[in-house]
Amino acid sequence: MNFGGLFKSKPKPRIAESPPVNYLELRTKPYYIVASVEVGNTTTKSILTATDMNTGKTYIVNKTVKMTRDVRLPKPGEDVFAHTINGTPLTKESIAELVRNTLVESHEKARLDIKTDLHFVVRSTGVVAELDSPDQVGAFIQALAQGCLMAGVPPRLMTPAMSIHNILDKFKNYTLIEKLIFMGAVASCFPPQGSTGVEVVANEMEGELATAGIKEGSRWTDVDFRNPCLSMDFGTTLDGRVTSEELPYAHTIGNLLGLAGAIPDAVVQGTGLVNKQTGATLDIFDPKMKPEYGKDAKAYADRINEIITIEKVPMSRNKYGLVPVCPDAAAQNNVVLIGCDAGVNGSDLPKLSEIGAELYKSKGMKTLFGTLDLVCARMAARLVQVGMDEGIVTKNTAIGVTGRAGISGNKPLLILEELEKLGLYDSPEKNVVFVDDGLARGAAVMARCMNSMGTPKNPLGGLRGGKCILKERMNYEASKGSAPVPQAAQPGRDTQAYFQGGHKRA
Repeated sequence: MNFGGLFKSKPKPRIAESPPVNYLELRTKPYYIVASVEVGNTTTKSILTATDMNTGKTYIVNKTVKMTRDVRLPKPGEDVFAHTINGTPLTKESIAELVRNTLVESHEKARLDIKTDLHFVVRSTGVVAELDSPDQVGAFIQALAQGCLMAGVPPRLMTPAMSIHNILDKFKNYTLIEKLIFMGAVASCFPPQGSTGVEVVANEMEGELATAGIKEGSRWTDVDFRNPCLSMDFGTTLDGRVTSEELPYAHTIGNLLGLAGAIPDAVVQGTGLVNKQTGATLDIFDPKMKPEYGKDAKAYADRINEIITIEKVPMSRNKYGLVPVCPDAAAQNNVVLIGCDAGVNGSDLPKLSEIGAELYKSKGMKTLFGTLDLVCARMAARLVQVGMDEGIVTKNTAIGVTGRAGISGNKPLLILEELEKLGLYDSPEKNVVFVDDGLARGAAVMARCMNSMGTPKNPLGGLRGGKCILKERMNYEASKGSAPVPQAAQPGRDTQAYFQGGHKRA
């Protein structure tokens, strides 16, 4: 009798977590220090990263996190131009102050000086729920910029270098700015762009950063997460992208959007343990607790998943899961929009809270968190399944997961098990990677791409299993008639111009 199948070991998820950086080396070795500043629906972060320019590996120097709901109230005369997904009002002035305080605190904790030690700042936001159209995100990015300036960030640290003369001496050997121009492709993939200049989806930049960050984070594992790939960022809202298999630059052929962490948050909001409107799973999460995944958890997970819709976004929608979208622009650019919702734009979130109340009262905390882990794992598999059904996810596609609702607790193992059921890979663990702080790592990658800095010996660009694409990039730019001229004259972008049509597909 063959007992091999009975004792088959479970696949082990590849989880990328970088070791701590040596603070004494930050000023003496060629570490490129980048601040990722993000105002999200649940948290506002300033994450400092340091990239070793010899190896291309990025370390987390400091992570300062605040709850966005704690932003100060609007003052008389201020215009409330945005809300978080849970209704917290935001003004440009309150956002700027929140960013300033968070950025200053992170540098103080890291014992770094904003004006002399910082090399670049990348700004992003996940707060898109109350915006009417994707292009309105530009105003939000401007508010983030104001906060950076108030913190003492020099303006030059938020835009690409114009020439090699603007590159610090210790990094001049690591830039190819005299040979290559930044054409808008971060980590070797072009973003989608509507034919009218309108963004395809409001949180595309988050998807871009998450994808680039997972590419960088995968270097701490044995998973080659280069093109073609699928990234899934399970923050409060969902973002991510699917990339094609092209050289030297891939194209974005899929975007993920909608609700993610907001779904477990809604369940928890019904328990009475957190605020019914602004409460989050983070408020009661205990990493030491062992969730229960028995029949009760599975039954509740099934009920919750019946309320969750995961599908190709219908052409009739201009918002999906509260995220502004433009399906027409997506179709014109051959981009498949994959959305996650509860009802229509979160209309069924109260039903999830009702289930949460019943679940916690009858079964307790361990079954509650076991249920949430199972729900998130199933959501991930359903998103991948839609990509497979649409023909944009194949066995050649690497899958990367980041964000609190995708990597906390036992979710990596459960997601890997769910993906195994899809039959996409022979060895899922060799094709799936889980990365902490994907967005912040992506900011570090973007900063270097915008300044033509790379590590040819350990490339992020190109195809899985392939070599560095430097030569192919140079040939491609020559064929397009491009030349390394000062970047201020290029269609490249800073993180504000990104949302104002400042980047063009080559």
